[in-house]
Amino acid sequence: MRKGYFGKQLTAAVMAATLLILPLAASAQTRIVAPKNKYKVQDDIKLGNDAARQVEQQMPIISDTDAARYIDRVGQRLVASIPPEFQHPEFNYRFQWLNASDLNAFALPGGPMFINRGMIEAAHNEGELAGVMAHELSHVALRHATAQATKASSTSSTLRNLGLILGGAVIGGQAGAQLGAGLAGTFMLKFSREYESQADTLGAQIMAKAGYDPHDLANVFKTIEGESKGSGPEWLSDHPNPGNRYENINREASYLRVSQDPPIKITRDFERVQARFHALPKAKTMAQIEKDAQAGKGTEGSNNTPNPTANGRYSNSVRFPSSRVRAYTGLSWLRVNVPSNWLDFPSQDDVQFSPEGAYGDQGITRGAMIGIYNGRNNNLTNDSEAYVSSMLQGNPYLTQRGDLVQTYVAGRQGLTTILSGRSPVTNRTEVVTIYTTTLRNGGLLYVATVVPQAESASYSAAFRAMLNSMRLND
Repeated sequence: MRKGYFGKQLTAAVMAATLLILPLAASAQTRIVAPKNKYKVQDDIKLGNDAARQVEQQMPIISDTDAARYIDRVGQRLVASIPPEFQHPEFNYRFQWLNASDLNAFALPGGPMFINRGMIEAAHNEGELAGVMAHELSHVALRHATAQATKASSTSSTLRNLGLILGGAVIGGQAGAQLGAGLAGTFMLKFSREYESQADTLGAQIMAKAGYDPHDLANVFKTIEGESKGSGPEWLSDHPNPGNRYENINREASYLRVSQDPPIKITRDFERVQARFHALPKAKTMAQIEKDAQAGKGTEGSNNTPNPTANGRYSNSVRFPSSRVRAYTGLSWLRVNVPSNWLDFPSQDDVQFSPEGAYGDQGITRGAMIGIYNGRNNNLTNDSEAYVSSMLQGNPYLTQRGDLVQTYVAGRQGLTTILSGRSPVTNRTEVVTIYTTTLRNGGLLYVATVVPQAESASYSAAFRAMLNSMRLND
């Protein structure tokens, strides 16, 4: 299991105030006609699925069950509000979070959508997040990717050469598209001004039908101006001017009747997931992710601190914990007894313990990790959930097997939960048990024990003795 690295997420800019919806008849809304398209719906589906696999392999997906359920609920609410003439039952709309700080989202043909964590962190309410998603869904529903390929060329090779399409994001545009093209090594397609305007208009209509205020989509463009400090980013030369888009969306919104009164704004789910993401280590920008990928650093972690176990070599034959123990006092705030045949790998605020053959460049396969997580909430449950989320993010093969339950850690009230999954190192089911408690300075102490499930019985006594011996000097 990989060790996580943690930092603090800065609060993003506050968005503009929401305008009121005018109670005009929905019949006045703009009529949209899907562009000409010579490709089959199955072409969209194959193109999108192939691209989604590349994104999942090369970009940092956030593994957080609660956040995943939330974004799926918002997404499916919007999907159900796509006008019947643009519904494609064959499409598989699904939604995932990317651990990137940019205010960005992109959708692929056939339904896959990826939303940057920075989007919800900056959003003023759920309506603004839903607005970005509705815009992206509109590109998919109108089949803009293959429609643009139809425009560009009459040859069948055009579709094959499209590759990973990351263009057309409501925010980020060309920067996000260039990242995807760089990581996947494929051709990037930008949507035309016409298609961007269509997606804005249909997105506003979808929002109103789903119970959201379409003005919230318009308000997103005020954030563009704030983020760029008054000078439009380079990609705006290939997109409709954000000021015009703001005005056009608001004009469309005036024609629409929102299906819910009051419209959906702040929700408990939105606030909870936003707080969870704010508590995670600071996310990298898309440009940083691309730079690290080109340098061979991958996407794990939130900084470039080297893993102290990286020089180890994994073995299929690892000795069980010794019954003899030694006292570890390498960190000023911690004293703990560990098996005498375990090595220690300390960093600034944490330490890993592991026997020979069980550590290497992908972390430890047997042993324990103890450290301090700097949460934002000064709340045991919330900070523990954030820590667990960060571990799932860094180890996407793991799944949380139960809720956090009460326990005692170093004589203090704490929480514990279990993660498990097939280790990419041992190709065996791995069990990770996490324990947390609050330090006197408000930080979170975590202990994570790691062992292949088949060997759990041989390690349980060592783990129990280690936990019972732990003393904190905080």
